[in-house]
Amino acid sequence: MEELKNTCFIIMPISDQDGYEKGHFTRVYQHLIKPACERAGFRPIRADDEVKTNYIVIDIIKKILESDIVICDLSSKNPNVMYELGIRQAFNKKSVLIKDVKTSRIFDIQGLRTIDYDENLRIDEVQKNITTISKTLKETFENDKHEINSIIQLLSIKPAEITTTIEISKESSIIIDSLNDISNRLNRLEKNKGSILIDNNNYIQTYDINGMEIEIGKELYDVNTPIGKLVDVHSDAIFVEMKDKIRKIFKSDELYSRIDDLPF
Repeated sequence: MEELKNTCFIIMPISDQDGYEKGHFTRVYQHLIKPACERAGFRPIRADDEVKTNYIVIDIIKKILESDIVICDLSSKNPNVMYELGIRQAFNKKSVLIKDVKTSRIFDIQGLRTIDYDENLRIDEVQKNITTISKTLKETFENDKHEINSIIQLLSIKPAEITTTIEISKESSIIIDSLNDISNRLNRLEKNKGSILIDNNNYIQTYDINGMEIEIGKELYDVNTPIGKLVDVHSDAIFVEMKDKIRKIFKSDELYSRIDDLPF
């Protein structure tokens, strides 16, 4: 596969939101946003995707400002999403706005084009939405910089500027290094341990597989091909059962990277 050089940072809800099923926005990213980016020739980057080794505010802001283009999912009107979009808009950087059908339009930015998508992720609708988002990404990226793409342009005010150098004191550098080390340790723990969720006062053991929280007994798929039900998780592999046979899939295997809990 040809290496995608241009980057597209994804501003969207990362955690579960009220009114949505668990893992909903991970599925939106995997089945809608990521394919649209790749079809348009961009390498998608999400905060918990490639920034996770240095998961602090500075790293996120740098990605917001330095990426060639941004997709912002306004669904659920998440405050963090609004904050990050505000940063991108303040510097008059190119962005593509999307939202699901059930989220009402936001008054302050209703003058900017927003693409609606079906939050139910029906496969026929998803394919249409991928085409629309992909086309808009390419058009926005190639458009003249004077075309309106932000509130800054609508208000005809001067955008913020990025300084060429930032000096960080020795003390601040030590603190940042310490925070990064703590973040790395937490991420390693999260990869190796399942999380405990409460559902109707019952404890359910779940595990992080490709960014999705999956419980034991869940049917797993390789694209649209069933590979079995999850029966156990180790630090280096998972175990699935199909037709009374247990199969071990190492996390280093190519198959593991394609595992999903939806059959498409």
